[in-house]
Amino acid sequence: MAQDSALDWKKRVVSPAKVLERIEPGGSIFIGTGMAEPRTLVRHLMATEAPNLQDLELIQLVSFGEAISLGSTKYRLKTFFSGWVASDAIRAGRIDLIPSRFSRIPRLIRSGRLRIDVAFIQITPPDAAGYSSLGLAVDVARLAMERATLKVGEINRQVPMTYGDTLIPLSEFDLLVEAEDPPFSFNRWPMDPAFERVAVQVASVIENGACIGFSLGPLYEALSRHLVNKRDLGVHSPFFTDPLMDLVKSGAVTNRRKRITKGRSLASYAFGSTDLLKWLDKNPRVEFQDIESVCNPVRIGQNPGFVAVLPARKVDLSGRIALHIGKGNVAAGPGEAADFVNGAEMSRGGLSVFALPSRNRKGEGNIRLSVEELPNQFSLRESVDMVATEYGVAALGGRTVRERAQALIEIAHPDDRPQLVQQAKDTHMIYPDQIFLAESAHLYPQEIATAHHFKDGQRVRFRAIRPSDEEEMRRLFYRFSDKAVYYRYFTPIKAMPHARMQSYVNVDYRQSMSLVGVVGEVGQGRIIAEARYVRHQDRPWADVAFVVDGEYEGRGIATWMYAMLVRLARERGLQGFTADVLASNMGMMKVFEKGGSPVRARLSDGAYELSIPFDPQTDT
Repeated sequence: MAQDSALDWKKRVVSPAKVLERIEPGGSIFIGTGMAEPRTLVRHLMATEAPNLQDLELIQLVSFGEAISLGSTKYRLKTFFSGWVASDAIRAGRIDLIPSRFSRIPRLIRSGRLRIDVAFIQITPPDAAGYSSLGLAVDVARLAMERATLKVGEINRQVPMTYGDTLIPLSEFDLLVEAEDPPFSFNRWPMDPAFERVAVQVASVIENGACIGFSLGPLYEALSRHLVNKRDLGVHSPFFTDPLMDLVKSGAVTNRRKRITKGRSLASYAFGSTDLLKWLDKNPRVEFQDIESVCNPVRIGQNPGFVAVLPARKVDLSGRIALHIGKGNVAAGPGEAADFVNGAEMSRGGLSVFALPSRNRKGEGNIRLSVEELPNQFSLRESVDMVATEYGVAALGGRTVRERAQALIEIAHPDDRPQLVQQAKDTHMIYPDQIFLAESAHLYPQEIATAHHFKDGQRVRFRAIRPSDEEEMRRLFYRFSDKAVYYRYFTPIKAMPHARMQSYVNVDYRQSMSLVGVVGEVGQGRIIAEARYVRHQDRPWADVAFVVDGEYEGRGIATWMYAMLVRLARERGLQGFTADVLASNMGMMKVFEKGGSPVRARLSDGAYELSIPFDPQTDT
């Protein structure tokens, strides 16, 4: 931790009582945020009955401190982020919440709209040159000191010396007190199986080289464990936490591809355990800046591939988000969410991902028809790129309300999907004749998703087909040449209307398997290939067929998909494939021949009838 200055700063130290004597009734006191709360000053403020300490206004950007007595009549607390301590008191009217984007709070202070008379700031002991560090929170501390007429520093030897815009001359403080209490620290969230499963899905859309923004709560504790195998991640986040410390230590975070504070993780606050405090001390890999810099959407957006990951409480079928409220809430509020979602919108390849378990702890569905009546809404549904649950990721960007509803139903809890489908039909959000295979809701094989690089470096992601792929599959059909359509369907089909295509994309995974190949940015990809098998009714064999967009032929995609289908078929107890291939379709024949299993062919009426046993001993 920080060492004492050669200057004898102790001669300037006064008692907390001396500080409180200088405060006028009706004054406005800025208190350091979160872990940077000056606990000794606050504790004495709460305990004293001095007559001058009446009708006070306390301002704290993020209220987590247990030292503040929420039942006091001597003051009212104003905060921008309720945390778990103040949330209930806000709803009861005892504490004032100021709705605001974090990036705009400095403007409120500069304008005088948010008046500050006194600033209580936690700092480290000064170095040999007489400079202290703001340590665990920069946010608006420097700006608060500029506006305050009385500046008080609480020197705490256990506060880590941090880098960035943190150094401040001790001479700028009017009064100094020495801390009698350790800085706040918080235990890590225990492993939550529900959030572990959600985190797997969120991690699947975070690419190597992405820049991530974290907040607080069990989602991030789980997510960090599923990002340790990524490469060259960057961090631009309001809070620096234990999970982010783990990521940096794992080597997954290098910050090499960032544009803002390249090579260093950027944050405005620290929040976490005593281990985090020790690790941050004189650690050059983390830089702390004020919230005007950290939460500015333009600066966030200068980082390519910025992914804003935000926890949601409820999501409706149009993509509206209800954020968390109440006791236990440590998640992002609308102000923080708006800044970082806007930053993701400005970032090249950026994404906003709202994540939540499909059901809450009471077993109630978190995806519902509407969230209109719920409080604490993030109202910019147009800016929501993705929603993730443990059942997958719904990409919403650029989709119609009907397509959004289909995609969100697919990631709802399987037992909630029948009711959601009926509600969506009743409100005309989806087609009244929309097919829904309720018995297949539990069977979607999301575990088979994978990716592969082909010739010329083309990366293709593979997964099982979903009902919400209807529009993409229609587009794929209309990109086919007449020849390709004839090879695939053995008839010159000219149109693929909704009634026909929706039957195709609704797959009973007990009898069939359909794979799609997707290219492009996550959430904006297009389907360029499809392969499927359909099990025979009378034996453990299946008929197989596949097709690849002409633009992507010759790269080995069909061969890869065929091998994947063979593996999946074997795992599901099938013994072989059958196929019908036109005699002129030599490309398809080569795919089967390279598949590693013997191909038995019989020519009939210009087409080969193929029999492909997986086991050479199998008799067809």
